[in-house]
Amino acid sequence: MTKHFAVKANHQRSRPGAWVMLVVLAAAALPVAGQGVYRIVGPDGRVTFSDQPPVPDAAPAATSGPASSARSEAALPFALRQVATRFPVVLYTGANCTPCESGRAMLNARGIPYTEKTVTTSNDAEALKQLSGDTTLPFLTIGGQQIKGYSDTEWTQFLNAAGYPKQSALPTSYRRPAPSPLVTAQTAEPPAAPGATAVNPGPSTPPASAGDNIPVSPQNPGGIRF
Repeated sequence: MTKHFAVKANHQRSRPGAWVMLVVLAAAALPVAGQGVYRIVGPDGRVTFSDQPPVPDAAPAATSGPASSARSEAALPFALRQVATRFPVVLYTGANCTPCESGRAMLNARGIPYTEKTVTTSNDAEALKQLSGDTTLPFLTIGGQQIKGYSDTEWTQFLNAAGYPKQSALPTSYRRPAPSPLVTAQTAEPPAAPGATAVNPGPSTPPASAGDNIPVSPQNPGGIRF
């Protein structure tokens, strides 16, 4: 989950530069949402998946990944951009999936900025199983929360709890990032180093932060905690 950084500044007119530097450092620490999953083949032939690029000589093949998502988020209104940065929404869909279409339509109608990952190959399905525990579609993540299957009521509750507006606040110029495959890169089997041991990086799940908890409120009657 994306961590919330609380920056305290000493409001002294004689030190404006220090405040600016703290804000810049806090913004730089925020990760990019919607990053792809990489398929990695180890020296022993073991296949693993990770949200970190493989080393060496690997890079995402698609051009509609994090960079495209970052450009889209830059066009959002400030309040919506803050929520989308703190609790990014990622939708995992499959072909000929009617519930996936219903979930996508719901997000679009509400004006939720999200990244869509498609699950169409066996590699995608294997990566999804590592992320969610099974291959149920659609699969939605809101920050660190995971929701399997489509339920208008449940999705609405979680989006409300995260702080997303109930009506679209997207500007008319906003363009959603194009859907991209869940597994976005694959490496050739690297040469085995003497004495090397294969390491399974696994999907990265940030620890929960006390600053990310959302209390019970009229907008969050279920007391959903992120």
